[in-house]
Amino acid sequence: MNRICELFGIQYPIIQGGMVWCSGWRLASAVSNAGGLGLLGAGSMHPETLLEHIRKMKEATDLPWGVNVPLMYPEIDKLIDLLIEEKVCIVFTSAGSPKKYTSRLHEAGIKVAHVVSSSLFARKCEEAQVDAIVAEGFEAGGHNGREETTTMTLIPQVRKATSLPLIAAGGIGSGNAMLAAMALGAEGVQIGTLFALSAESSASQAFKERCLSLPEGGTMLCLKKLSPTRLAKNALYEKIEAAEAQGAPAEELRTLLGKAAAKRGIFEGDLDNGELEIGQIASSVHKIRPVGEIMKALVNEFQKAQENIRGIYFQPTNL
Repeated sequence: MNRICELFGIQYPIIQGGMVWCSGWRLASAVSNAGGLGLLGAGSMHPETLLEHIRKMKEATDLPWGVNVPLMYPEIDKLIDLLIEEKVCIVFTSAGSPKKYTSRLHEAGIKVAHVVSSSLFARKCEEAQVDAIVAEGFEAGGHNGREETTTMTLIPQVRKATSLPLIAAGGIGSGNAMLAAMALGAEGVQIGTLFALSAESSASQAFKERCLSLPEGGTMLCLKKLSPTRLAKNALYEKIEAAEAQGAPAEELRTLLGKAAAKRGIFEGDLDNGELEIGQIASSVHKIRPVGEIMKALVNEFQKAQENIRGIYFQPTNL
């Protein structure tokens, strides 16, 4: 039995990233109903908005789902109270120490997974007794770890550092990539970009179409003096790049971004002045598809990749 499927009670070890401005109840419930684990993205929701989405999730699916919570959330204590009151069963945490809330969530019967970018933080997760770890490489869209470690480098290092159930994230957009991640020690995958560009994603149509047109190298990691963030190149990115090249301090970068830059870019579709947070794998996505079609393709590609690998072998010799 796959430990990720067993832990969360899902059919396929595929978790949808809880992305800001993309991961509302329509997307999360569609993923859960297709056999994966859908996550609401609390990072872009006020508590009352999250409550609305939680209640709509309860109406939209009887299958397992969860909430992604960035621990830097400004009203984090209020949010944790809400998750417990609403009897949310699964919480994915990120951007902070897993020690602070894991025990309290466990006391409420909530399963906890935490996102890390290094084997050092994976060990801290084990100390905090989380239920699973998401190891995310810097190919991922949006906020990233400072280590800039790729997924294929990160997964085997984290696997050596912990025995906890391990989920790979960052640059995974196909069944082939799923198999590669599992060959390196992961037991499941978390996918963001594919689902951000799905029909059920709450991102604007303009944002989705812009991301579909991205070439290889169309995203870059920037804002390292604030929080490293992968963005599609646009007018705002070019301003950030120029400012960083001149050694701009963090406060100048904050002023340049202004308020709600991710909302402007992703949700409102301001393709020039907003942050267009998306992963490197966007360059391989060429159409907007419903979640059911995406999930079916991932599973079929994974199975085909397994069959193909069986036909590739070499004769070992004693060296």
